[in-house]
Amino acid sequence: MNYTNQGINEYGMVYDLGSLYDHLSQIEDTRSKLGKQYSLTMILIWMVLAKLGGQDKPSGIAEWVAHRKELWMEYQLTDKLKTPSHMTYRRIMQHIISVEEFEEVLEIFHQERLKKGQEVVFSMDGKTVRGTIPHGERRGTHILAIYVPQQGLVLAQVKVDLKENEISAAPQLLKQVSLEGTIVIADAMHTQKALAKQVVEGGGHYVLTTKDNQSHARWAIEKLFVQAVCNMQKGASLSKDIQMAVKTEKGHGRIEKRTIMTSTMLNDYLKEWPHLAQVFRVEHITWYDQMSRYTREVRYGITSLPPENASPEKILWLIKSYWGIESGLHYRRDVTLQEDRTRLTVGDSGQNMDNVSNCGVKSN
Repeated sequence: MNYTNQGINEYGMVYDLGSLYDHLSQIEDTRSKLGKQYSLTMILIWMVLAKLGGQDKPSGIAEWVAHRKELWMEYQLTDKLKTPSHMTYRRIMQHIISVEEFEEVLEIFHQERLKKGQEVVFSMDGKTVRGTIPHGERRGTHILAIYVPQQGLVLAQVKVDLKENEISAAPQLLKQVSLEGTIVIADAMHTQKALAKQVVEGGGHYVLTTKDNQSHARWAIEKLFVQAVCNMQKGASLSKDIQMAVKTEKGHGRIEKRTIMTSTMLNDYLKEWPHLAQVFRVEHITWYDQMSRYTREVRYGITSLPPENASPEKILWLIKSYWGIESGLHYRRDVTLQEDRTRLTVGDSGQNMDNVSNCGVKSN
């Protein structure tokens, strides 16, 4: 047998180098050797499998693993008929694992699986693990992550300090990944000049929405397009300086219509924005209940992507891709992996359990 790309664990099981098992085995086990019955790697693997099996608490994880003890022995994952108690899992999450080391190992694991093409979309967004919010408090463990929607990978994430917000954490997060050939998409909170400069100087492009936190840019973009919208309503044609695309989709009992307008006319006026190449207006109308009611939302934004590289259709697709972080990451964590139900609030246990979920989002 060729072991060039393979390793063997303490039970003689062969595993692929570069696999999730191999990466987790690099996490330091700070437990005393006295009384230690299970390897840290195996405990983490059991937690990931139990998470995928719908368990979100140490007691549920312990019970799920115990019900399959014969299977673990059959596959030589352990030579013991007894499996860890819920206190073992709890102690591992609270006191044994370094959250920084855990995250670094997972970042390397996911980044090795990133398929580099001509362009890679990075969706950056944050969420609070609601189960970690102490009684009477408003904030718990809040994680800012970079997600690749087309590949289902969490490339990097950072914990946002209670005394800070996502704006201060974003530059640190972007430093953890290669920005070369990427398109970074984020919500209006991250529409900051320093972030835009960091992305482009790193070899990427940005697509950012503008709201009241950048009131001057938003006002200018809205004013630019309001005349075009009025002219269209009167039946007039768009000027040659404004491009437009419309996308209509039907599904899940609703009809969605997205209309985007783009222009380069503000590039000089908004020159304080680094490498600005286009501004855009997106109108999103959704009809429900057989067209009996609807919702309407208008967003404005900026991008460093020039028209020759990003048509209105492409920008519209990129904006929709960004929302893949809601269904592809947040929904999987909240609903599928039941992350928000966790009650692990001691030490770094909540963030470490979030990292276990990160393994399960896409570990193949």
